[in-house]
Amino acid sequence: MHQLTLAEIARGLADKKFSSEELTKVLLARIAQLDPQLNSFISLTEDLALQQAKAADARRANGESGALLGAPIAHKDLFCTQGIRTSCGSKMLDNFKAPYDATVVAKLAAAGAVTLGKTNMDEFAMGSANESSYYGAVKNPWNLEYVPGGSSGGSAAAVAARLLPAATGTDTGGSIRQPAALTNLTGLKPTYGRVSRWGMIAYASSLDQGGPLARTAEDCAILLQGMAGFDPQDSTSIDEPVPDYSAGLNGSLQGLRIGVPKEYFSAGLDPRIADLIMASIEELKKLGAVIKEISLPNMQHAIPAYYVIAPAEASSNLSRFDGVRFGYRCEDPKNLEDLYKRSRGEGFGPEVQRRIMVGAYALSAGYYDAYYLKAQKIRRLIKNDFMAAFNEVDIILGPTTPNPAWKLGAKNNDPVAAYLEDVYTITANLAGLPGLSMPAGFVDGLPVGVQLLAPYFQEGRLLNVAHQYQLNTDWHTRTPTGF
Repeated sequence: MHQLTLAEIARGLADKKFSSEELTKVLLARIAQLDPQLNSFISLTEDLALQQAKAADARRANGESGALLGAPIAHKDLFCTQGIRTSCGSKMLDNFKAPYDATVVAKLAAAGAVTLGKTNMDEFAMGSANESSYYGAVKNPWNLEYVPGGSSGGSAAAVAARLLPAATGTDTGGSIRQPAALTNLTGLKPTYGRVSRWGMIAYASSLDQGGPLARTAEDCAILLQGMAGFDPQDSTSIDEPVPDYSAGLNGSLQGLRIGVPKEYFSAGLDPRIADLIMASIEELKKLGAVIKEISLPNMQHAIPAYYVIAPAEASSNLSRFDGVRFGYRCEDPKNLEDLYKRSRGEGFGPEVQRRIMVGAYALSAGYYDAYYLKAQKIRRLIKNDFMAAFNEVDIILGPTTPNPAWKLGAKNNDPVAAYLEDVYTITANLAGLPGLSMPAGFVDGLPVGVQLLAPYFQEGRLLNVAHQYQLNTDWHTRTPTGF
């Protein structure tokens, strides 16, 4: 049962081959047996899962149907879940139980999805390796000595190891797509505003976006269908109709114009990954796509702009964690200043502290114009580059990451090296565009992803291209040894 995709589970439940309760028990046992090797979960919710599974079975018995009804999933541990610890991978929120459900959690629960638990993540979603979590690093199931990518590394590792068929993640600068690439999954970052951020603990509010992680584009379509939609509680949610993503998967790629930016194939890209990207292009050409070289001239400025904007927003968002209202509080503070200093110094890890300091500096008097304002101007130039490119092509294709996964600890003393792993993904966040990573092969036994980007609200186009590619390749069907 653990090898079934979300789509296969939906068919199996509809045909009464097994019940949601049976499936949930199998997966909970599998998590108990295998997750100690991976550390992909922070909290397991066995009682809730079995309760939801029984309710889903009862709904099916009463004639209800739905692709997510009775399907087991997990949530990245920054989606608030009522009465359950929502830690954000941080000591600061280790004792925090959310008093309400995030919109994404509520929508998926209403669709009948079964929550198995909350997955491990980089602290406050800050990281590219899932090594900054207060609960310890997550291991990559393809090689337990390597990182799974971050910050949604717990969700990615759990799905890749077949502990469950799909999970939610969030993407601020590539945190769904990058771990998807490093663990052989399909991961989708929707258009900014497509999925509600209400109840999703913020890192950088103008960049964060929730999305699905699964093994196939078909499964991502099913999960996104349950997550997407307008939410009046979220001021950044966009009131745009949600199409039937599954219905659009089988469209022909004949005449599809695919742009390949020349800037993607620079000295920083592992040549073996470049070869796999070219092989994926050839596969899409066989399906009728037309390839065109394009240019994104301002891409070189993306990383410096992102690492001013994101920390600036983080320094503002994380100011609420002060030891006064909720979260971690230091022992025996001498006065209010000591309470603030020690609660934050002890509650936040080094990566979070580093980004808060960078952000506070960029927003400070005398530096705001030089750094933050300039970064926002660069952001507009990057968006303009994409708008010009999408006048010529339908989607943009390139590598998801410049390198395959690296060894645990290899970049701990060089944060900039880890930041550079996001070079291909952060532009989509800065511009608010939808992006998808899909499996494209292996380098030294480690998975590699190819990234697709599309115009606003064209998630369906990305899923269509990925699905057609997956019908003609088998990279996404490979399973890590031992799982």
